Amino acid sequence: MERLTSEQLKREQEKTLAAPRMCYGLLARLLFVSMDLLYGRMKTLAKFSVLEIIARMPYQAWENVAYIAITHAHADPDFARRIFEWVRESRLQQDNEQWHLLILAELKNKKGIRENFSQHWLIPQVIAFLYYNISWLLYVIRPKWSYLLNAHFEDHAEHEYMKFVAENPALEQEPFESVFREDYGRFASLADLFRQIGYDERVHKLESLARLDVARFQ
Repeated sequence: MERLTSEQLKREQEKTLAAPRMCYGLLARLLFVSMDLLYGRMKTLAKFSVLEIIARMPYQAWENVAYIAITHAHADPDFARRIFEWVRESRLQQDNEQWHLLILAELKNKKGIRENFSQHWLIPQVIAFLYYNISWLLYVIRPKWSYLLNAHFEDHAEHEYMKFVAENPALEQEPFESVFREDYGRFASLADLFRQIGYDERVHKLESLARLDVARFQ
């Protein structure tokens, strides 16, 4: 993923905040309402962690379907290669979401945030399981539906992260110190960190939107 400078990140934040959210579908709206009911409307590190647990699921689902397709396409090298490229892209996106989750977990630990096991581990795992299977099923039935659902999810995450920074100006003064800096990136402040995560979500959204016109593996 591209790493932006502090000034670039601020400009991208302004773009996000000036842009309207997408018109979310029923499944996406149901997920977001459920998140608000379970974790409140306030943007917190704990709530973002739940979002990141869920965020990986579509990419895992697409990867799974792609590997099944490769199994049946081994006699057509060109076809198999195209599928493998899609697998690699899904893996990169999934790994990027994993870095987000690891960094958030580290931040929560540093700040001494204690979480309820059921609310912040068990329930997120159940939601993630359901979201994985919905993404998988939609992809099998019609890939466009799965890509669009993910675009809605990533658009929501992009706006939430950028608004979180805008609503918490003190983040500008908090340095980003992490064991994952060499893996994910170095940033002047936590504000820039969250701007970068928000920008990553936009990139994921745009990648999904670019796939809307792509039907099944061809």
